[in-house]
Amino acid sequence: MSSRKEGLGRILTVALALCVVCSVVVSTAAVMLKPHQEVNRTRDLKRNILMAAGQYDPGASVEAQFEQVTTKVVDLDTGKYVDGVDAMAYDQREAARDPAQSEALAPEEDPAKIRRRANHALVYLFNNADGDLDKVVLPVHGSGLWSTLYGFVALQSDANTIAGLGFYEHGETPGLGGEVDNPRWKSIWEGKKAYRDQEVAISVVKGSVDPTADGSQWRVDGLSGATLTSKGVHNLVQYWLGEDGFKPYLSNLRKGDV
Repeated sequence: MSSRKEGLGRILTVALALCVVCSVVVSTAAVMLKPHQEVNRTRDLKRNILMAAGQYDPGASVEAQFEQVTTKVVDLDTGKYVDGVDAMAYDQREAARDPAQSEALAPEEDPAKIRRRANHALVYLFNNADGDLDKVVLPVHGSGLWSTLYGFVALQSDANTIAGLGFYEHGETPGLGGEVDNPRWKSIWEGKKAYRDQEVAISVVKGSVDPTADGSQWRVDGLSGATLTSKGVHNLVQYWLGEDGFKPYLSNLRKGDV
């Protein structure tokens, strides 16, 4: 009996020691890899901004390409640029979690179901060779069927014509809601109009849009078999282009007041 207890004790001791060693190895690896993961995450974010604007060259360095981009912090209530906030360090997601840097949204004013909206947001400006504004890229997010979709909407210099749309993070169903990543569907957004008579008019509709029909410039095909994801994209675009989103800023941009 004593021999069995000693044998069991050795097994438990070895198992415990193995667990401790594995925990140390995993923890050390996580700490050591974190800076590399952050670099990769930032690079991927920049790549998606370039892609939304139609400016991404897969054969060139993302960092070199992003040098053409000017990043600004905008006060969403006033639509003006914010002084004293480092755009490179500002984390809009973290700000949305902080009551001091965000506001809670009532259900009736939250079609995108984001619950809290940060007071400030980042915008990304692309200038042409003459130094004039070519495109502006806006971060957007909102609930789909299974997840929160995070992406970017790019507008031409008129702050109305859509230059591109793309999502860099979501958990929608592959082959259904996951078709938000389909290049064909994303290309449909190019050239569509965001506003009509100063009001948000872009919409994702059920089925296909007849390009010859009146008003087709404000309508985008829904995703087949993914009604709730399509509705989520519709709601988040409507929200972020609306009065509580970037509309005040875009209005100032069109008037040259920023």
